[in-house]
Amino acid sequence: MFNKKNTIVIHWLQVVFFLNCGIGLSQTTPEVSPLSGEKAYAHVQRLVSFGPRPPASPGIKKSQAYLTKTLKNLHLDVEHQNFLALTPNGNIPMKNIIARAKKGITNDVIILASHYDTLPMESGVFLGANDGGSSSGLLLELARVLSKQQWNFSFWFVFFDGEEAQKIWSSTDSLYGSRYFVERLKSRRQVSLIKAMILTDMVGDKNLILERDRSSTTWLMDLVWDSAMELGYSNHLAVAPKTIIDDHIPFLKAGIPSVNLIDYEFGKNNRYWHTPQDTIDKISVKSLLIVGEIIIRTIEKIATKN
Repeated sequence: MFNKKNTIVIHWLQVVFFLNCGIGLSQTTPEVSPLSGEKAYAHVQRLVSFGPRPPASPGIKKSQAYLTKTLKNLHLDVEHQNFLALTPNGNIPMKNIIARAKKGITNDVIILASHYDTLPMESGVFLGANDGGSSSGLLLELARVLSKQQWNFSFWFVFFDGEEAQKIWSSTDSLYGSRYFVERLKSRRQVSLIKAMILTDMVGDKNLILERDRSSTTWLMDLVWDSAMELGYSNHLAVAPKTIIDDHIPFLKAGIPSVNLIDYEFGKNNRYWHTPQDTIDKISVKSLLIVGEIIIRTIEKIATKN
């Protein structure tokens, strides 16, 4: 026969058991640490450490392994989209890397994208710390933060190969990865799933000024601008608009709302762009954080948009 004292002891043992096993108590998802410019910068450093990353090079293969491992460690579903690109330098094997987060409440998808290849360069070593490295490092950090939160839509984090021209930029010698990706979307009849595509490119410059790209979907560009101003980053917004040709163009042609966040003046008169001077010392932790925060605020706005 149990007395009052025994009953109290049993109740206490039950509470300890529940606490240890997590049974019968409300469960919460572990809190994700805030977006970190330092973590994004560390990813950029690692990518740059692999050396030049033109398609099919030793450096890009190391980058592919690093991107894949990092994304899988985030428990994302990772797909390698291998294809053979017909280029002025012959057929070159390329690889898009796609990481999908858990499905949202609806079937809608938001794509966050970057290219991770670098410009083939015969004279000098081109490491692409800003051009390809900065956006890819930031995208890995955004994947860490966004994939752990519950949203109405799903996220696809897409790393394009072959954004750079193999010889001279043209409609056929550029954007190999994004053009192939969109064609696969069409063949799989998935175009209608994509609610928005957000592209980042060259976002690590210490003197960060984001372009107001005329090519981008107007309502998305407006959301980016509003988000930046709300966060107090209006001094990082360009005054005059520019027209940018980048990996968002194939998406726009397919009717997918798309926006490009890019700083297209890297150094005075763009003197570091596509030169061996595109090195890690030009990259700013603060700039990576600013762009990341703008993107997250923009996504929050998309979530409330009908």
